[in-house]
Amino acid sequence: MVTRSERSRMAATEGGHRVTPAELFFDLVFVYAITQVTALMAADPTAQRLLGAGVVLALLWWCWCCFAWLGNVVRADSGPMFGVLIAVMAVVLVVSLTVPEVYTDAPGGLDTPLVFVLCYGAVRILHLVTYWLSDREDQALHATLRRTALLSVAPPFVLLLVGSAFTGITQILIWLGAVLIDYLGIYVTGSSGWRVASPGHFSERHGLIVIIALGESIVAIGVGVSGLPLNAPVLLAAPAGLLVVAGLWRLYFRRLSEPAEHRLAALEGDDRTRFARDVYTFLHLPLVAGVVLTALGMKKALQQVADTDHYDLSEPLHGVVAWALTGGVGIFVLAAAAILLRTTGRASPVLVAGGLALLCAGPAVAVVPALLALTVLAAVTALLLLDRRTATHEG
Repeated sequence: MVTRSERSRMAATEGGHRVTPAELFFDLVFVYAITQVTALMAADPTAQRLLGAGVVLALLWWCWCCFAWLGNVVRADSGPMFGVLIAVMAVVLVVSLTVPEVYTDAPGGLDTPLVFVLCYGAVRILHLVTYWLSDREDQALHATLRRTALLSVAPPFVLLLVGSAFTGITQILIWLGAVLIDYLGIYVTGSSGWRVASPGHFSERHGLIVIIALGESIVAIGVGVSGLPLNAPVLLAAPAGLLVVAGLWRLYFRRLSEPAEHRLAALEGDDRTRFARDVYTFLHLPLVAGVVLTALGMKKALQQVADTDHYDLSEPLHGVVAWALTGGVGIFVLAAAAILLRTTGRASPVLVAGGLALLCAGPAVAVVPALLALTVLAAVTALLLLDRRTATHEG
């Protein structure tokens, strides 16, 4: 018989632990958060807005990562932990609602940037407190949590509060400084105290968030043509966009995820923690950011192809949107190359060269029809990712 005391305790995970339905439920709120970041960029597609959206995405990513690490050592479906997840979901939902106005606060109502910052701070505090309570006897963990609170949480939170009082590029740069301090603070606090109890769970958890990002890019295709007549060019553009997403899926799940998981499982102690930090916490962020940028480019491309009343089929994408279409794929491919290097110790010249070419292809995209640019991107992505030299193995 399970006593009330036992039900109130958090349940530790074991080595074979896998992702629970509670964690899948938790991720639903981040589906909405990612779509809001894309909407933030699409509303004002300028270089400044893309930078600001990147800062917001980095902060949201940190919120997700905190509980991905925690869920690896404490079962998310245990009573107390599940209650924490629901509370965090509620706070992140509010954060997501603020994203469209986080840099252009509309008159009336609450101070949107301030609400964003206070909710972000609440998530970080909930994470630290829950981690502390997860193992009250682990002194190394407690020491690391204290250093994290003092170096990686408190100073950035103060900067975020200061930045919320400003607007425009000043606000963005102050918040960017907060993000950099937060991320660099993880190196300063060290790896001692953190641990990855189940490599399989940790790898699967991050694979699922990549799936969420890829799913959002498919949604962007539909949003781009929403409310517009279905025409023949759309029947070409939509599958081309899907082929781009399929190429990114193949790169990640056939070339990256399995070798990274095997390497993570082979390591122990602080070496495993450092590998998890580098490959999953840091290098998965540009993967997700690349998908979000590509989603922006595909959304605008589909919109132009479908909206024949305002755009001619010969019209190209313009400005940063033209860069985002291929640049997002380039960022994803370069992040993949970095993951392979950190995992295997071997560089992938094909991925590096292809990623750099895609990153710099914006000027070319800006002079060719949007439909042609999307079609060529689909073909180039397929050729790049089917090259066996980019793989460590074939699944």
